[in-house]
Amino acid sequence: MEIQFRQQACPYLKKAAEQTMTQEQSQEVRLPEGMPDIGRVLGCWGQVIIRGKEWRGNGMSVSGGVMAWALYEPEDGSQAQSVECWIPFQMKWEFPQTQRDGFIFVEPSVRSVDARSTSARKLMVRACVSAAGQALEPAEELIGIPEGLPEDVQLKTSRYPMEIPVESGEKLFELEENIPMPEGKPAVDKLIHYQLIPQVVEEKIMAGRLVFRGKANLNLLYWGQDGSLHTWQYQIPFSQFAQLDRDVSDQAKAKIHVAVTSLDVEMDEALGLKLRSSLSGQYVIYDQVMVDVTEDAYSNQRSVQLQQQELALPLRLDEMKHSLELSGTVDAQAREIVECWAVSEPPIVRQNEDTANVALPATMYVLYVDGEGHLQCAAVKGENSVEITSDGKNRVEISVKPGEVQAYHTADGIAVTSQWDMDISVFSNQGMEILSGLELGEVVPLNPDRPSVIIKPLTEGSLWELAKACGSTVEAIKNANQLQQEPQFGQMLLIPVP
Repeated sequence: MEIQFRQQACPYLKKAAEQTMTQEQSQEVRLPEGMPDIGRVLGCWGQVIIRGKEWRGNGMSVSGGVMAWALYEPEDGSQAQSVECWIPFQMKWEFPQTQRDGFIFVEPSVRSVDARSTSARKLMVRACVSAAGQALEPAEELIGIPEGLPEDVQLKTSRYPMEIPVESGEKLFELEENIPMPEGKPAVDKLIHYQLIPQVVEEKIMAGRLVFRGKANLNLLYWGQDGSLHTWQYQIPFSQFAQLDRDVSDQAKAKIHVAVTSLDVEMDEALGLKLRSSLSGQYVIYDQVMVDVTEDAYSNQRSVQLQQQELALPLRLDEMKHSLELSGTVDAQAREIVECWAVSEPPIVRQNEDTANVALPATMYVLYVDGEGHLQCAAVKGENSVEITSDGKNRVEISVKPGEVQAYHTADGIAVTSQWDMDISVFSNQGMEILSGLELGEVVPLNPDRPSVIIKPLTEGSLWELAKACGSTVEAIKNANQLQQEPQFGQMLLIPVP
Protein backbone atom coordinates (compact mmCIF):
# COMPACT_ATOMS: atom_id res chain seq x y z
CA MET A 1 0.00 0.00 0.00
CA GLU A 2 1.49 3.32 -1.08
CA ILE A 3 0.80 6.39 1.04
CA GLN A 4 1.77 9.83 -0.27
CA PHE A 5 2.08 12.59 2.32
CA ARG A 6 0.18 15.83 1.94
CA GLN A 7 2.50 18.53 0.61
CA GLN A 8 2.69 21.73 2.60
CA ALA A 9 4.43 24.74 1.06
CA CYS A 10 7.13 26.69 2.93
CA PRO A 11 7.73 30.00 1.05
CA TYR A 12 11.22 31.51 0.97
CA LEU A 13 13.64 33.40 -1.27
CA LYS A 14 15.82 31.24 -3.48
CA LYS A 15 19.23 32.40 -4.69
CA ALA A 16 19.15 31.93 -8.43
CA ALA A 17 22.68 33.37 -8.61
CA GLU A 18 25.36 34.41 -6.15
CA GLN A 19 28.73 35.55 -7.39
CA THR A 20 31.28 38.33 -6.94
CA MET A 21 32.40 39.86 -10.22
CA THR A 22 35.39 42.10 -10.82
CA GLN A 23 35.78 44.29 -13.86
CA GLU A 24 38.44 46.72 -15.08
CA GLN A 25 37.54 49.63 -17.33
CA SER A 26 39.64 52.48 -18.72
CA GLN A 27 38.82 55.96 -19.92
CA GLU A 28 41.03 58.37 -21.84
CA VAL A 29 40.75 61.93 -20.55
CA ARG A 30 41.90 65.02 -22.46
CA LEU A 31 42.78 68.04 -20.35
CA PRO A 32 40.44 71.02 -20.74
CA GLU A 33 41.82 74.17 -22.30
CA GLY A 34 43.58 76.33 -19.77
CA MET A 35 44.90 73.49 -17.62
CA PRO A 36 48.70 73.09 -17.54
CA ASP A 37 50.46 70.11 -19.14
CA ILE A 38 50.90 66.90 -17.18
CA GLY A 39 54.17 66.36 -15.36
CA ARG A 40 53.46 63.29 -13.18
CA VAL A 41 50.40 61.65 -11.65
CA LEU A 42 50.23 61.95 -7.86
CA GLY A 43 47.12 60.02 -6.81
CA CYS A 44 43.68 58.73 -7.81
CA TRP A 45 40.31 58.28 -6.10
CA GLY A 46 37.02 56.70 -7.10
CA GLN A 47 33.35 56.67 -6.10
CA VAL A 48 31.21 53.80 -7.37
CA ILE A 49 27.70 54.71 -8.55
CA ILE A 50 24.90 52.22 -9.33
CA ARG A 51 22.68 53.52 -12.12
CA GLY A 52 20.43 50.56 -12.87
CA LYS A 53 19.58 46.91 -12.20
CA GLU A 54 17.74 44.66 -14.66
CA TRP A 55 16.21 41.21 -14.12
CA ARG A 56 15.81 38.97 -17.15
CA GLY A 57 14.43 35.45 -17.43
CA ASN A 58 17.86 33.86 -17.53
CA GLY A 59 20.07 36.42 -15.87
CA MET A 60 20.49 39.86 -14.36
CA SER A 61 22.66 42.88 -15.02
CA VAL A 62 23.92 45.83 -12.99
CA SER A 63 25.13 49.02 -14.64
CA GLY A 64 26.82 52.09 -13.30
CA GLY A 65 30.16 53.76 -13.25
CA VAL A 66 33.03 55.13 -11.27
CA MET A 67 33.42 58.85 -10.67
CA ALA A 68 37.22 59.04 -10.82
CA TRP A 69 39.60 61.86 -9.95
CA ALA A 70 43.27 62.00 -10.89
CA LEU A 71 45.60 64.50 -9.21
CA TYR A 72 48.67 65.46 -11.21
CA GLU A 73 51.66 67.73 -10.81
CA PRO A 74 51.95 70.09 -13.80
CA GLU A 75 55.07 70.07 -15.90
CA ASP A 76 55.68 73.74 -15.16
CA GLY A 77 55.78 73.08 -11.39
CA SER A 78 52.61 75.04 -10.64
CA GLN A 79 49.83 74.04 -8.25
CA ALA A 80 48.65 70.40 -8.51
CA GLN A 81 45.52 69.93 -10.63
CA SER A 82 42.61 67.48 -10.44
CA VAL A 83 40.88 65.90 -13.45
CA GLU A 84 37.49 64.21 -13.10
CA CYS A 85 36.04 61.55 -15.39
CA TRP A 86 33.25 58.98 -15.58
CA ILE A 87 34.19 55.32 -16.20
CA PRO A 88 31.08 53.23 -17.03
CA PHE A 89 30.68 49.50 -16.34
CA GLN A 90 28.08 46.80 -16.79
CA MET A 91 28.12 43.38 -15.14
CA LYS A 92 25.97 40.39 -16.05
CA TRP A 93 25.09 37.28 -14.06
CA GLU A 94 23.54 34.25 -15.74
CA PHE A 95 21.28 31.69 -14.08
CA PRO A 96 18.73 29.04 -15.14
CA GLN A 97 15.51 30.25 -16.73
CA THR A 98 13.04 31.59 -14.15
CA GLN A 99 9.31 32.19 -14.46
CA ARG A 100 9.03 34.97 -11.91
CA ASP A 101 10.77 38.29 -11.51
CA GLY A 102 13.04 38.52 -8.52
CA PHE A 103 15.16 41.02 -6.63
CA ILE A 104 18.78 42.02 -7.28
CA PHE A 105 20.92 42.63 -4.20
CA VAL A 106 24.32 44.09 -5.10
CA GLU A 107 27.21 45.35 -2.98
CA PRO A 108 29.63 47.30 -5.23
CA SER A 109 33.03 48.68 -4.29
CA VAL A 110 36.04 50.27 -5.94
CA ARG A 111 39.10 48.02 -5.70
CA SER A 112 41.59 50.40 -7.28
CA VAL A 113 41.91 53.53 -9.40
CA ASP A 114 45.09 54.55 -11.17
CA ALA A 115 46.13 56.84 -14.00
CA ARG A 116 49.07 57.37 -16.33
CA SER A 117 49.85 60.09 -18.83
CA THR A 118 49.80 59.10 -22.48
CA SER A 119 50.85 62.57 -23.59
CA ALA A 120 51.27 66.01 -22.10
CA ARG A 121 47.50 66.59 -22.54
CA LYS A 122 46.02 63.14 -22.02
CA LEU A 123 45.51 60.75 -19.11
CA MET A 124 44.49 57.08 -19.22
CA VAL A 125 42.43 56.45 -16.05
CA ARG A 126 41.70 52.85 -15.04
CA ALA A 127 39.24 51.65 -12.40
CA CYS A 128 38.75 48.17 -10.99
CA VAL A 129 35.23 47.56 -9.64
CA SER A 130 33.97 44.58 -7.68
CA ALA A 131 30.31 43.72 -7.10
CA ALA A 132 28.91 40.94 -4.94
CA GLY A 133 25.59 40.16 -6.63
CA GLN A 134 22.68 37.98 -5.59
CA ALA A 135 19.56 37.11 -7.58
CA LEU A 136 16.70 36.33 -5.17
CA GLU A 137 13.44 34.89 -6.48
CA PRO A 138 10.27 33.78 -4.67
CA ALA A 139 10.14 30.00 -4.25
CA GLU A 140 8.44 27.30 -2.22
CA GLU A 141 9.84 24.18 -0.60
CA LEU A 142 7.29 21.35 -0.23
CA ILE A 143 7.27 19.45 3.06
CA GLY A 144 5.44 16.14 3.39
CA ILE A 145 2.82 15.96 6.16
CA PRO A 146 1.68 12.39 7.03
CA GLU A 147 -2.06 11.79 7.40
CA GLY A 148 -4.28 8.72 7.86
CA LEU A 149 -1.54 6.20 8.70
CA PRO A 150 -2.30 2.81 10.36
CA GLU A 151 -1.77 2.75 14.13
CA ASP A 152 1.12 0.30 13.93
CA VAL A 153 3.27 2.73 11.91
CA GLN A 154 5.66 4.70 14.11
CA LEU A 155 6.93 8.09 12.93
CA LYS A 156 9.96 10.09 13.95
CA THR A 157 8.96 13.74 13.65
CA SER A 158 11.01 16.77 14.64
CA ARG A 159 10.46 20.50 14.83
CA TYR A 160 13.35 22.74 13.78
CA PRO A 161 13.67 26.51 14.02
CA MET A 162 15.13 27.61 10.68
CA GLU A 163 16.31 31.11 9.81
CA ILE A 164 15.59 31.59 6.12
CA PRO A 165 15.25 34.59 3.73
CA VAL A 166 11.58 35.45 3.27
CA GLU A 167 11.42 38.96 1.74
CA SER A 168 13.60 41.46 -0.09
CA GLY A 169 13.26 44.97 -1.47
CA GLU A 170 14.78 48.42 -1.49
CA LYS A 171 14.04 51.88 -0.18
CA LEU A 172 15.08 54.78 -2.40
CA PHE A 173 15.79 58.07 -0.67
CA GLU A 174 17.53 61.40 -1.21
CA LEU A 175 20.12 63.38 0.73
CA GLU A 176 20.40 67.12 0.19
CA GLU A 177 22.54 69.15 2.52
CA ASN A 178 24.01 72.64 2.67
CA ILE A 179 27.40 72.22 4.31
CA PRO A 180 28.82 75.34 5.94
CA MET A 181 32.59 75.64 6.30
CA PRO A 182 33.71 74.67 9.81
CA GLU A 183 35.56 77.14 11.98
CA GLY A 184 39.29 77.02 11.47
CA LYS A 185 39.05 75.68 7.92
CA PRO A 186 39.86 77.98 4.97
CA ALA A 187 37.18 78.36 2.32
CA VAL A 188 37.24 76.06 -0.69
CA ASP A 189 39.02 77.28 -3.77
CA LYS A 190 39.01 74.04 -5.83
CA LEU A 191 37.70 70.58 -5.05
CA ILE A 192 40.18 67.76 -5.68
CA HIS A 193 37.82 64.84 -4.99
CA TYR A 194 34.88 63.79 -2.80
CA GLN A 195 33.47 60.44 -1.69
CA LEU A 196 30.29 59.46 0.12
CA ILE A 197 30.34 56.32 2.30
CA PRO A 198 26.88 55.40 3.69
CA GLN A 199 26.66 53.06 6.68
CA VAL A 200 23.69 51.57 8.54
CA VAL A 201 24.20 51.67 12.31
CA GLU A 202 20.84 50.33 13.52
CA GLU A 203 17.87 48.45 12.11
CA LYS A 204 14.61 47.25 13.62
CA ILE A 205 11.54 45.41 12.39
CA MET A 206 8.34 46.51 14.04
CA ALA A 207 4.69 46.99 13.12
CA GLY A 208 5.23 45.57 9.65
CA ARG A 209 8.06 47.97 8.88
CA LEU A 210 11.80 47.78 8.49
CA VAL A 211 13.22 50.88 10.17
CA PHE A 212 16.88 51.71 9.71
CA ARG A 213 19.10 54.65 10.50
CA GLY A 214 22.66 55.42 9.63
CA LYS A 215 25.18 58.00 8.58
CA ALA A 216 26.68 59.07 5.28
CA ASN A 217 30.31 60.10 5.67
CA LEU A 218 31.44 62.70 3.14
CA ASN A 219 35.21 62.84 2.66
CA LEU A 220 36.72 65.73 0.68
CA LEU A 221 40.14 66.94 -0.42
CA TYR A 222 40.41 70.52 -1.67
CA TRP A 223 42.66 73.45 -2.34
CA GLY A 224 41.88 76.15 0.17
CA GLN A 225 41.93 79.86 -0.50
CA ASP A 226 45.11 79.92 1.59
CA GLY A 227 46.87 77.99 -1.20
CA SER A 228 47.19 74.73 0.80
CA LEU A 229 45.60 71.29 0.54
CA HIS A 230 43.00 70.40 3.19
CA THR A 231 40.83 67.42 4.04
CA TRP A 232 37.34 67.61 5.41
CA GLN A 233 35.02 64.97 6.81
CA TYR A 234 31.32 65.70 7.24
CA GLN A 235 28.70 63.32 8.58
CA ILE A 236 25.07 63.36 7.40
CA PRO A 237 22.60 61.28 9.45
CA PHE A 238 19.66 59.52 7.79
CA SER A 239 16.64 57.57 9.00
CA GLN A 240 14.32 55.58 6.73
CA PHE A 241 11.65 52.90 6.80
CA ALA A 242 10.30 50.36 4.30
CA GLN A 243 6.86 48.76 4.47
CA LEU A 244 7.07 44.95 4.45
CA ASP A 245 4.74 42.82 2.35
CA ARG A 246 4.33 40.00 4.88
CA ASP A 247 4.10 39.49 8.61
CA VAL A 248 7.27 38.27 10.28
CA SER A 249 8.09 37.00 13.75
CA ASP A 250 9.82 38.84 16.58
CA GLN A 251 13.02 36.97 15.67
CA ALA A 252 13.18 38.45 12.16
CA LYS A 253 16.40 40.23 11.19
CA ALA A 254 17.45 42.35 8.24
CA LYS A 255 20.55 42.48 6.07
CA ILE A 256 20.88 45.99 4.60
CA HIS A 257 23.29 47.56 2.15
CA VAL A 258 22.99 51.19 1.08
CA ALA A 259 24.35 51.93 -2.41
CA VAL A 260 24.96 55.38 -3.89
CA THR A 261 22.97 55.93 -7.10
CA SER A 262 23.89 59.59 -7.75
CA LEU A 263 26.23 62.10 -6.16
CA ASP A 264 27.05 65.76 -6.73
CA VAL A 265 28.97 68.21 -4.55
CA GLU A 266 29.38 71.82 -5.67
CA MET A 267 30.39 75.13 -4.20
CA ASP A 268 27.62 77.54 -3.35
CA GLU A 269 27.63 81.32 -3.35
CA ALA A 270 28.49 81.53 0.34
CA LEU A 271 31.71 79.55 -0.31
CA GLY A 272 30.30 76.55 1.46
CA LEU A 273 29.27 73.30 -0.23
CA LYS A 274 25.99 71.78 -1.37
CA LEU A 275 25.54 68.01 -1.53
CA ARG A 276 22.87 66.19 -3.51
CA SER A 277 22.78 62.40 -3.50
CA SER A 278 20.38 59.55 -4.20
CA LEU A 279 20.72 56.26 -2.35
CA SER A 280 19.20 52.79 -2.45
CA GLY A 281 18.70 50.88 0.80
CA GLN A 282 18.62 47.24 -0.35
CA TYR A 283 17.44 44.72 2.23
CA VAL A 284 16.80 41.02 2.77
CA ILE A 285 14.60 39.87 5.68
CA TYR A 286 15.56 36.65 7.48
CA ASP A 287 12.85 35.15 9.67
CA GLN A 288 12.89 32.20 12.04
CA VAL A 289 10.35 29.65 10.80
CA MET A 290 9.35 26.53 12.75
CA VAL A 291 9.46 23.60 10.33
CA ASP A 292 7.89 20.20 11.19
CA VAL A 293 9.46 17.30 9.30
CA THR A 294 9.10 13.51 9.30
CA GLU A 295 12.53 11.87 9.31
CA ASP A 296 11.92 8.13 9.73
CA ALA A 297 9.21 5.46 10.05
CA TYR A 298 8.86 1.73 10.90
CA SER A 299 6.30 -0.86 11.99
CA ASN A 300 6.68 -4.01 14.08
CA GLN A 301 3.87 -5.66 12.09
CA ARG A 302 4.77 -4.99 8.46
CA SER A 303 7.53 -3.88 6.14
CA VAL A 304 7.93 -0.16 5.56
CA GLN A 305 9.78 1.30 2.59
CA LEU A 306 10.65 4.97 2.87
CA GLN A 307 10.08 7.51 0.11
CA GLN A 308 12.47 10.39 0.71
CA GLN A 309 13.02 13.91 -0.54
CA GLU A 310 15.65 16.54 0.19
CA LEU A 311 14.62 19.61 2.11
CA ALA A 312 16.89 22.28 0.63
CA LEU A 313 15.93 25.48 2.40
CA PRO A 314 18.72 28.14 2.47
CA LEU A 315 19.30 27.82 6.20
CA ARG A 316 21.38 30.53 7.91
CA LEU A 317 23.19 28.83 10.77
CA ASP A 318 24.97 31.79 12.34
CA GLU A 319 25.69 35.48 11.95
CA MET A 320 28.42 37.51 13.57
CA LYS A 321 30.23 40.82 13.40
CA HIS A 322 34.00 41.24 13.48
CA SER A 323 36.31 44.25 13.26
CA LEU A 324 39.77 44.03 11.77
CA GLU A 325 42.65 46.47 11.90
CA LEU A 326 45.15 46.45 9.04
CA SER A 327 48.46 48.24 9.25
CA GLY A 328 51.55 48.98 7.21
CA THR A 329 54.48 51.37 6.98
CA VAL A 330 55.50 53.61 4.09
CA ASP A 331 59.28 53.88 3.87
CA ALA A 332 59.39 57.66 3.57
CA GLN A 333 59.73 60.72 5.76
CA ALA A 334 57.02 63.36 5.46
CA ARG A 335 56.97 67.02 6.32
CA GLU A 336 53.17 66.86 6.29
CA ILE A 337 50.57 64.10 5.87
CA VAL A 338 47.77 65.47 3.69
CA GLU A 339 45.35 62.54 3.36
CA CYS A 340 45.12 58.77 3.78
CA TRP A 341 42.57 56.29 2.44
CA ALA A 342 42.19 52.56 1.81
CA VAL A 343 40.48 50.09 -0.51
CA SER A 344 39.94 46.39 0.19
CA GLU A 345 40.08 43.28 -1.94
CA PRO A 346 37.31 40.64 -1.75
CA PRO A 347 37.65 38.62 1.49
CA ILE A 348 39.40 35.25 1.23
CA VAL A 349 37.78 32.27 3.00
CA ARG A 350 40.06 29.35 3.80
CA GLN A 351 37.83 26.52 5.00
CA ASN A 352 39.18 23.94 7.47
CA GLU A 353 37.42 20.93 8.97
CA ASP A 354 35.42 22.77 11.64
CA THR A 355 36.69 26.36 11.34
CA ALA A 356 37.13 28.93 8.60
CA ASN A 357 39.81 31.59 8.30
CA VAL A 358 38.42 34.84 6.87
CA ALA A 359 41.22 37.06 5.57
CA LEU A 360 40.84 40.63 4.34
CA PRO A 361 43.61 42.12 2.16
CA ALA A 362 43.63 45.86 1.55
CA THR A 363 45.79 48.62 0.07
CA MET A 364 46.34 51.80 2.06
CA TYR A 365 47.40 55.08 0.45
CA VAL A 366 49.05 58.21 1.83
CA LEU A 367 49.27 61.61 0.14
CA TYR A 368 52.04 63.61 1.81
CA VAL A 369 54.51 66.45 1.41
CA ASP A 370 58.11 65.24 1.45
CA GLY A 371 61.11 66.98 3.01
CA GLU A 372 61.71 69.06 -0.10
CA GLY A 373 58.13 70.34 -0.20
CA HIS A 374 56.91 68.12 -3.06
CA LEU A 375 53.61 66.23 -3.05
CA GLN A 376 54.03 62.46 -3.07
CA CYS A 377 51.64 59.49 -2.94
CA ALA A 378 52.61 56.04 -1.63
CA ALA A 379 50.76 52.75 -1.19
CA VAL A 380 51.25 49.90 1.26
CA LYS A 381 49.44 46.58 1.44
CA GLY A 382 48.10 44.96 4.60
CA GLU A 383 46.15 41.87 5.56
CA ASN A 384 44.49 40.54 8.70
CA SER A 385 42.20 37.60 9.41
CA VAL A 386 39.77 36.13 11.91
CA GLU A 387 38.88 32.52 12.74
CA ILE A 388 35.19 31.57 12.85
CA THR A 389 33.40 28.33 13.64
CA SER A 390 32.13 26.72 10.45
CA ASP A 391 31.88 23.18 9.19
CA GLY A 392 33.81 22.59 5.99
CA LYS A 393 30.57 21.90 4.13
CA ASN A 394 29.05 25.27 5.01
CA ARG A 395 29.09 28.46 2.92
CA VAL A 396 30.38 31.74 4.33
CA GLU A 397 28.98 35.09 3.14
CA ILE A 398 30.77 38.35 4.03
CA SER A 399 29.91 42.04 3.76
CA VAL A 400 32.80 44.47 4.29
CA LYS A 401 32.32 48.01 5.57
CA PRO A 402 35.18 50.54 5.61
CA GLY A 403 36.02 52.41 8.78
CA GLU A 404 38.56 55.03 9.83
CA VAL A 405 41.98 55.31 8.15
CA GLN A 406 44.84 57.02 10.01
CA ALA A 407 48.44 57.87 9.19
CA TYR A 408 51.14 59.23 11.49
CA HIS A 409 54.88 59.85 11.58
CA THR A 410 57.26 57.24 13.02
CA ALA A 411 61.01 56.80 13.08
CA ASP A 412 60.67 54.19 10.31
CA GLY A 413 58.48 56.31 8.03
CA ILE A 414 54.73 56.79 7.82
CA ALA A 415 52.58 54.26 9.69
CA VAL A 416 49.10 53.66 8.28
CA THR A 417 46.19 51.81 9.90
CA SER A 418 42.72 51.10 8.56
CA GLN A 419 39.63 49.74 10.31
CA TRP A 420 37.18 47.37 8.63
CA ASP A 421 33.89 45.94 9.89
CA MET A 422 32.71 42.59 8.56
CA ASP A 423 29.21 41.11 8.75
CA ILE A 424 29.67 37.34 8.43
CA SER A 425 26.86 34.83 7.83
CA VAL A 426 27.28 31.05 7.74
CA PHE A 427 24.83 29.07 5.58
CA SER A 428 24.27 25.34 5.39
CA ASN A 429 25.14 23.78 2.04
CA GLN A 430 23.58 20.46 3.01
CA GLY A 431 19.95 19.53 2.52
CA MET A 432 17.99 17.41 4.99
CA GLU A 433 16.53 14.04 4.04
CA ILE A 434 12.84 13.89 5.00
CA LEU A 435 9.96 11.56 4.15
CA SER A 436 7.48 12.31 1.39
CA GLY A 437 5.59 9.00 1.52
CA LEU A 438 5.64 5.31 2.53
CA GLU A 439 5.21 1.93 0.87
CA LEU A 440 3.55 -0.38 3.44
CA GLY A 441 3.57 -4.15 3.22
CA GLU A 442 0.83 -6.54 4.38
CA VAL A 443 0.32 -7.03 8.13
CA VAL A 444 2.22 -10.10 9.38
CA PRO A 445 0.96 -11.92 12.53
CA LEU A 446 3.26 -11.44 15.50
CA ASN A 447 5.34 -14.37 16.78
CA PRO A 448 3.57 -15.58 19.97
CA ASP A 449 6.84 -16.93 21.40
CA ARG A 450 8.68 -13.63 21.43
CA PRO A 451 9.32 -12.00 24.85
CA SER A 452 7.04 -9.24 26.04
CA VAL A 453 9.88 -7.36 27.79
CA ILE A 454 13.55 -6.95 26.85
CA ILE A 455 16.21 -5.67 29.25
CA LYS A 456 18.97 -3.95 27.32
CA PRO A 457 21.44 -1.07 27.80
CA LEU A 458 21.57 1.91 25.48
CA THR A 459 24.92 1.38 23.76
CA GLU A 460 24.63 3.58 20.68
CA GLY A 461 22.19 5.77 18.83
CA SER A 462 19.08 7.32 20.30
CA LEU A 463 15.89 6.08 21.93
CA TRP A 464 14.29 6.04 18.48
CA GLU A 465 16.93 3.66 17.07
CA LEU A 466 16.58 1.40 20.13
CA ALA A 467 12.78 1.23 19.82
CA LYS A 468 13.02 0.58 16.09
CA ALA A 469 15.57 -2.22 16.54
CA CYS A 470 13.52 -3.94 19.26
CA GLY A 471 10.10 -3.50 17.64
CA SER A 472 8.85 -1.30 20.48
CA THR A 473 7.86 2.38 20.60
CA VAL A 474 9.56 5.41 22.07
CA GLU A 475 6.52 6.20 24.19
CA ALA A 476 6.34 2.67 25.64
CA ILE A 477 10.04 2.74 26.64
CA LYS A 478 9.68 6.16 28.23
CA ASN A 479 6.66 5.05 30.26
CA ALA A 480 8.28 1.81 31.39
CA ASN A 481 11.41 3.59 32.59
CA GLN A 482 9.83 6.86 33.69
CA LEU A 483 12.01 8.86 31.28
CA GLN A 484 11.55 12.56 30.63
CA GLN A 485 14.44 12.81 28.16
CA GLU A 486 16.97 10.72 26.26
CA PRO A 487 18.59 8.04 28.49
CA GLN A 488 22.29 8.10 29.26
CA PHE A 489 24.79 5.91 27.41
CA GLY A 490 24.96 2.43 29.02
CA GLN A 491 21.74 2.88 31.01
CA MET A 492 19.77 -0.40 31.44
CA LEU A 493 16.27 -0.10 30.07
CA LEU A 494 13.04 -2.09 30.16
CA ILE A 495 11.79 -2.37 26.61
CA PRO A 496 8.11 -3.44 26.32
CA VAL A 497 7.41 -5.39 23.11
CA PRO A 498 3.77 -5.15 21.94
